[in-house]
Amino acid sequence: MHLSGKTALVIGASRGLGRAVARRLGTDGCRLILPYYDWPESVREMEEEFTARAFDYLALSTDLRREQEVAQLLNRAMARYGRLDIVINNIERGGMPIVHGPYSEEQWQREMATTLKAKWNVFQQSLPLLQQQSEAVMVVISSIAGLTGRSGPAGLLFNDGYAAANRAVSSFIETWARQGAPRVRVNEIMLGFFAQRHAEETRGWALLEKTQQQEIIHHTLLARTGKADDLVKAVLFLIKDADFMTGSTLRLDGGYILGGEKIPPMPQGIGGDLSIKT
Repeated sequence: MHLSGKTALVIGASRGLGRAVARRLGTDGCRLILPYYDWPESVREMEEEFTARAFDYLALSTDLRREQEVAQLLNRAMARYGRLDIVINNIERGGMPIVHGPYSEEQWQREMATTLKAKWNVFQQSLPLLQQQSEAVMVVISSIAGLTGRSGPAGLLFNDGYAAANRAVSSFIETWARQGAPRVRVNEIMLGFFAQRHAEETRGWALLEKTQQQEIIHHTLLARTGKADDLVKAVLFLIKDADFMTGSTLRLDGGYILGGEKIPPMPQGIGGDLSIKT
């Protein structure tokens, strides 16, 4: 897919990784639909930056947990741009145990409504618009918390409610790919520890002791946390180059999931006859 002239809905563009993705899509010629809900200072920064870059964008306050507000967002976007080609479905709450402690009932409800239901709302209402194009794509951003749960070094930063919501998100992907086929490709990027998302530049990471931070890095095979550019490259691959990929999960975690088990040296063994007998 060529990006110039396409319209992309990018959720979470006011901050961190979402803004990095939106910035690259805008630079490559996409018109941008940018819903926001909170973090007003970050929203102002986004608008100032994207205006200075002369991006064509529509930024609207939207509670994506509410179906009616998602519908209003898309109606405004279609009135302005007349098409939808790309959706970056990137919304979550992600409360960290080291910051928030155990979830209250209200926090549980907010987690499921934000990390899970809002993604569902976006898919359901954007799919008919995506299907109007000869080719379109949705990239769903999730977390390896859906695999790890609240275990190991991740247990201080991944809440069990967040883990459960992300496991459920992954269960949607194959269903959504079937619903979108053949015109709409739907794929998932499952993130590990990234700067501005559960690692550096987050309040939870700053509250960890240095040894706790190192445990997470040592558990990651590539011995570092992710950077915004790592995600941007993966998103561009799924949009532009992965024409034969749908219903798939791209795990972008630097090998964190694999890092808990070490490979022992190969033993000498006791010998034995390995000849083929006929």
